[in-house]
Amino acid sequence: MSRMMQAVEHVKIIRPFVPQSQLSALVDGCRSPEKDFFFAKLQEYAERIQAMPKTYEQDGKGDDALVSLHYFRGGSDFYITEKDTELDQNQAFGLSSLNGGEPELGYISIAELAACNVELDLHFEPRRVREVKGA
Repeated sequence: MSRMMQAVEHVKIIRPFVPQSQLSALVDGCRSPEKDFFFAKLQEYAERIQAMPKTYEQDGKGDDALVSLHYFRGGSDFYITEKDTELDQNQAFGLSSLNGGEPELGYISIAELAACNVELDLHFEPRRVREVKGA
């Protein structure tokens, strides 16, 4: 499969998890001189999203739950630990901190985050909830 075809497959996987403007920038980057970076990011996040725990798979782990994705906008952060099992549902579970407030665990709508133009942190490395809380 060609590199571009692989990128198309990766985009299909990450589309529900990335705001449209950011996804467009990633795709455009695949045509730029920095294309190797953008192709690698598409692959990395497609693989990460596919491997993410589904809802309730980390139930009871508390601060030992793995955070797979980080979104941010302004002073607000959203750390995703689990995703829905349905592809067309973009609800997730994780930790939210609004405007620097106390972090809270709960359900998060990925679609609503995308609609509010949050940004998926492309430099985030998965870590435990305890590490996120300590940051």
